[in-house]
Amino acid sequence: MSQPYHHGSLRQALLDAAEVILDRAGIEGLTLRAIAREAGVSHGAPAHHFGDLTGLLTELAASGFVRLRETVEAEAQDVEQSAYVRALGRGYVRFARAHPGMFLLMFRSERLDWSSPSLSAAGPAAFDLLWQQTGRAGNECSDDLQRLIFASTRWSLMHGLATLIIDGRLGAMTDKVPNADLDVLVEKVLDLGFPAD
Repeated sequence: MSQPYHHGSLRQALLDAAEVILDRAGIEGLTLRAIAREAGVSHGAPAHHFGDLTGLLTELAASGFVRLRETVEAEAQDVEQSAYVRALGRGYVRFARAHPGMFLLMFRSERLDWSSPSLSAAGPAAFDLLWQQTGRAGNECSDDLQRLIFASTRWSLMHGLATLIIDGRLGAMTDKVPNADLDVLVEKVLDLGFPAD
């Protein structure tokens, strides 16, 4: 059971309890009653603060996007420009590996309310760092379209790599190759996908 909450922090205690359940039992284990039980409060408390399960999951996902951005920013802080995008990728993958349940929830659109102010702000803010433009996609592309192409390419590689890892697919492939190391593989994939400028 979670630590007792202090007066005024019930909302955060409920989000913390939801994340404990998410880590332990996955998205399927998340119900308002289970969250209330984990937090040690009345079963009506989550509905009072979040309305319904979608409201709670939306706020939990929003907090995940804030933490994703913080992780990515910390990884990319003080790196040379030529290594910047690789650092973003390392931060993205590191977050996914450390918080697989949260990571999967953040991209479950059918469970979330993307019109929520917190999620509609936190989601896009987490990806603002991907918009730094480098290179050219072709003279026929506008600057905005080029930025979109580069951001989409970066995100596709980072997200695909993270998803393969947390689903166990990449680890299973690595296990079949003698002396292969998943951490080294991640670095090499990012090096290949995001070569130095």
